Amino acid sequence: MTPENQKRYDEKLKRVCDAIALAEPDRVPITPSPELFPVYNAGYTVAEVIYDTELTKIRNAAVKYLNDFDPDNAAGVGMIYAGEGPAMEMSRPKNMRWAGMPGNIIDDNSLQQYIEFPVLLDEEFEEFFSDRTGWSLRKSAPRTSSLLEPFAAFSARGSMGSARGMAAAVSSPEFKAMIQELWRIDEFYQNYQERVNRLNDEIRELGYPTFMASSGMAGVPFDEYSDFLRGTLLSLADLYENPEYIEKFIDEKIEQTIAAIYANKGIDDGKHVFMALHKGMDGFMNDEHYRKYYWKHLQRIILAIIDVGKVPYIYTEGKYNSRLDCLTEVPPGKVFYHFEEVDMAVAKKKLGGIACISGGFPSALLDWGTPEQVRDAVKRLLDDCAPGGGFIFETSCGLGNCKRENVEAMFETVKSYGVYRTLPRA
Repeated sequence: MTPENQKRYDEKLKRVCDAIALAEPDRVPITPSPELFPVYNAGYTVAEVIYDTELTKIRNAAVKYLNDFDPDNAAGVGMIYAGEGPAMEMSRPKNMRWAGMPGNIIDDNSLQQYIEFPVLLDEEFEEFFSDRTGWSLRKSAPRTSSLLEPFAAFSARGSMGSARGMAAAVSSPEFKAMIQELWRIDEFYQNYQERVNRLNDEIRELGYPTFMASSGMAGVPFDEYSDFLRGTLLSLADLYENPEYIEKFIDEKIEQTIAAIYANKGIDDGKHVFMALHKGMDGFMNDEHYRKYYWKHLQRIILAIIDVGKVPYIYTEGKYNSRLDCLTEVPPGKVFYHFEEVDMAVAKKKLGGIACISGGFPSALLDWGTPEQVRDAVKRLLDDCAPGGGFIFETSCGLGNCKRENVEAMFETVKSYGVYRTLPRA
């Protein structure tokens, strides 16, 4: 890294770390999730980027975005499946659609789309809790991936005690073809990860820190129950009709989650552990259910992440006004909350001095507004949230097909108006 790039890196790292520690840095950091905007900004389609396995296009897009706008964090492959198109075709998921996939099911410039449906059925709870491996192989895997459908007929009964019996169980033509494809997928991702690592190293050398821990993400057990097992509607019904199953799953999952966090102690110290909150928003469950089935476990995960020396980056989705009191119940200066839709002035009042906050700026304004509207909205948000420190500027969600002049106005206003020596005092 050149001395100039090292200076840029150190300044950006300190800026964000100071904000999370509730101090006032030189100016408000700006770290919006770039998502698809760099792709559009570089003149590519999303489909092109997803199927460019060499990662040349996402590399060009990321570097151009950094050079054009100079955010305070790195931009790389992200969560848009850049370069993964062929592997996703091999995996054949039933619960996902992506730009460029065979059949052109969604637009070539669309973000990936997820299809939620129940995987754990009403009559399968006993099997799920008594034979998790068998249920996962015979029920969950075939329901979520066409590639894994041969597992639906798989039975290890009578075969586990002998090589001959196991050989018979895995030797159908369909099973052999599946194993071959799984090997191909693994080989693809080993090579893919090497290219991702090289790209991340290149971006770091340009002077942009990556704050996310390589040791992964964490999740609230109820979200996993709802997202991946029962679906939204059935998980809501289960709060009243099957609470014992929810509690049994959560009790099991929370221990696994905490153990996984502590297993990564000493790795990526100071980095952020990302947690997207899918089902905790206002109105999804009442306050009693939220505390019992959601916040109690989210709080425990937050404390564990802090204890192993990392920063919980809590990415709330939907409205979160009624949950703010719960979010105050954390150690001061250790947590980073992102909000999609909340009264940011109230959030600052309640969480100021407790946790760093971000978000709240409507991404749609960058799509449909004018530069003047963007500048005014940025200033209002900075007036509400920046004084006293503990604020990072992020948009409500990832950037999409925004007007370039609006993105320019957003960055310019944060960097000029968000300087702490000129901001109003707390």
